[in-house]
Amino acid sequence: MSQTTTATGSKHVAKHEPGEAPGMSHREVLTALSGLLMGMLVAILSSTVVSTSLPRIVSDLNGSQTSYTWVITATLLATTVSTPLWGKFSDLTNRKVLLQVALVLFVLASVAAGFSQNTATLITFRVFQGLGAGGLTALVQVVMSDIISPRERGRYMGYLGAVMSVGTIGGPLLGGVLTDTIGWRWNFFVGVPVGIAALIVIQRTLHLPAKPKKKVVIDYWGAGLIAGGVSLLLIWVSLGGKQFEWNSVTSWVMGLGAAALLVLAVIVEFRSKEPIIPLTLFKNRTFTFAVVASLSVGVAMFGTSVFLGQYMQLARGQSPTMAGVLTLPMVLGLLISSMVAGALISKYGKWKPYMIVGSILLAAGLFLMSTIEYDTNFFIVSVFMAMMGLGIGMVMQNLVLVVQNSVDVGVVGAASSSVAFFRSLGGTIGVSVMGAVLGTKVSGYISDGLTDAGVDPSALGSGESTTSIPDLSTVPGPIRTIIESAYGQGVADVFLIAAPLAIITIIFVCLLPNVELGTKTGIQRAAAATDGPTTGSTGAEAAVDGNQASPAVKGAAATSALAPAVSSAPTTASTPAPVSATDPASASAAAPVSPIDEGADAQPRHHAHTATGTGTIDTIIATGAAEVAGHPVSDDELAESPVFSSLVEEKDVAADR
Repeated sequence: MSQTTTATGSKHVAKHEPGEAPGMSHREVLTALSGLLMGMLVAILSSTVVSTSLPRIVSDLNGSQTSYTWVITATLLATTVSTPLWGKFSDLTNRKVLLQVALVLFVLASVAAGFSQNTATLITFRVFQGLGAGGLTALVQVVMSDIISPRERGRYMGYLGAVMSVGTIGGPLLGGVLTDTIGWRWNFFVGVPVGIAALIVIQRTLHLPAKPKKKVVIDYWGAGLIAGGVSLLLIWVSLGGKQFEWNSVTSWVMGLGAAALLVLAVIVEFRSKEPIIPLTLFKNRTFTFAVVASLSVGVAMFGTSVFLGQYMQLARGQSPTMAGVLTLPMVLGLLISSMVAGALISKYGKWKPYMIVGSILLAAGLFLMSTIEYDTNFFIVSVFMAMMGLGIGMVMQNLVLVVQNSVDVGVVGAASSSVAFFRSLGGTIGVSVMGAVLGTKVSGYISDGLTDAGVDPSALGSGESTTSIPDLSTVPGPIRTIIESAYGQGVADVFLIAAPLAIITIIFVCLLPNVELGTKTGIQRAAAATDGPTTGSTGAEAAVDGNQASPAVKGAAATSALAPAVSSAPTTASTPAPVSATDPASASAAAPVSPIDEGADAQPRHHAHTATGTGTIDTIIATGAAEVAGHPVSDDELAESPVFSSLVEEKDVAADR
C-alpha cells in the first residue's frame, strides 16, 4: 500500500508494486501493458509472418529473388527510417495519440497489402506497414519506461521479449499454416483483429499525464536527410551486384549520394534545436556501446527469421507450415531466456552477466549455423537455433533497458528509438546483404552442380532459372537434390557473414558501464525534474535513485529544489529567530515546510541533522538537503556535493559571526 498526498493535504491511497507509477496497481500496469504488447506483436508479425510464405507469394505474383528480398526489405526499410522520427515525436507530444495513429496506419496498410495483385503493389503497401510498425516499435518501449521503473522493468521487458520471440520466430509458423490452409493473403489480414484490439485496450487502460504545452519544433531537414540517406544506402546495398555492377556509374552515384546525405544530416542534427537523433547522446558511453551491439543483434534476429524459412523449404523440402514448426527451437530459446533473464534482473538488479552470456551464445550459434548443409541432422540444427534464440533473448531488450536507465528523462524517447533504429538498420542492411549473397551463391552453386552433372541449366525452364525461386515439386529428382544442396550451402554462407558481427556484440556488451538500475518510473522522474513541489520529489532525488541524468541536469534540479527555501530565508537585514540545538520543536518550527509536508495530515520529519545556532541557513541544509536525497546526510557528505558546497560554506561563515 502506498500513500500520496495532494497539495491540499488530502490523501489518495492506491496499491502498486515497487517501481510502478503512483495510482497504478500491478494489475492496472499489466492491463495497460497488454495493449502495448499486442501492438508490438502486430508490428513484429508484419515482418515475419510472410517469411515462410514468400516463396509461394512471389511465385504466384511472378516475382524473382530480388522481389523476394524486397518484400521483406521494404517493411524493414520503412520501419528503420521512421523509428527515430516516432521516438523524437514522443518526446515532444502525446505518446498515447502517437501509438493510436501508428496502429491505425498499420491496420489499413495490412488490409491493402492483402489485396495486392503484383509484387510492386505488395511492396508499396508493405512500406506503409513498415511506417506503422516503426511507430509501434519505438513507442511501446518508451511508454513502458513511463509506467515502470528500470529496476522493475526487467521482468516486464521479459514479457516484451517473449512477445517479440513469438512474433519474430512464431510468425513464420503462423504464416505457413495460413498459406497451406486458407491462402497466403491471410498473412496480411491476420494482424488486423489484433491491431484493433490493441487500439481499444490502449484507449481504455493507458493513462499518461499530459505534457506541458509548449511550441513544438520539428526538425524537418534532419528527418528528410536521414530518411533519404538511409533509404538510398539500403537500396544501393540491396540492388548492387544484381541490377547493376558494384563498380559502375550507378553504384558510385548511389553510394556517394547516400554518404553525402548522411553527412549533411549529421551537420543539420548538430545545429538543430530539436534533432531527430540528438548527437550529444553519443557522449554517453552506455548509449554508444548499446547502439553498436544492437547492430549485430538486428542482423541475427531479422536475418535468421527470413532465411531460415528458405532453408527449411528449399534446402530441406518442407512445406511452409513445417518450415515454421521446425523453427520452434529458436522460439523456445528466445522465449525462455527473455522471461528468465528479465525476472532475475528485476529480482537481483544485476543485468550485465546475462547480457555477456547471451552475446556469447549468439555468436556461437551463428558460427555453428554456418556449418549446416541441406542434409544436416535436424537435431543438430535445432541445437544451433536454440543457442541463437537464447542469446537474442538475453541481449535484445536489455540493451534498451540499460540505455533508458542511463539517459535523462527528457530524451528517453529519442534514445530508446535510436537503439531500435540502429537494430532495425542492422537488420535491414543484413537482410539486403544476406539476400544478395544468397542469390549470388545459390545461382553459382546450381550452375556448377548442373554443369558437373552434365545438365544444361536451361533445363529448369528458363534462361533465368538459377536466379528464380524454384518450385521443387515440379523439378526432377536429381536436379532437385542439386537445388537443395545449393540452398543449404547458400544459407550457411549467409550465417557466416553474420557470425563475426556477433563478436563485436560481445566486445561492446563487456564495455557497457555496469550502472545500477533506478527505482523511479519515467512519470516520476519527469515530475521530479519539472514540478517537484507538486509531487514531493525533486530532480536531485531522481539523481540519487540510480538514474543517470547528466551532472548539469542533476545540479539544476537540486538547485531548483532548494530555491523556494533560500528565497524565503531572512536576509542579513532581518534577524532570524534563534533556534536551539536542544529543542527539536524549535528547530521544526523554524524549518521551512517541505511541499510534501503541507496539509492537515502532514507528519513531522526526522533528520540526522539538528539545527544549530547558525539559524536558517543550517536549517535549509538540514531539512532541504536531507529531503532532496531522501535519507539522512552529514555536513561532510553535503560538502562533497558541488550543489550544496556553497551553502555549507555560507553556514560556516554565519557560524563564525
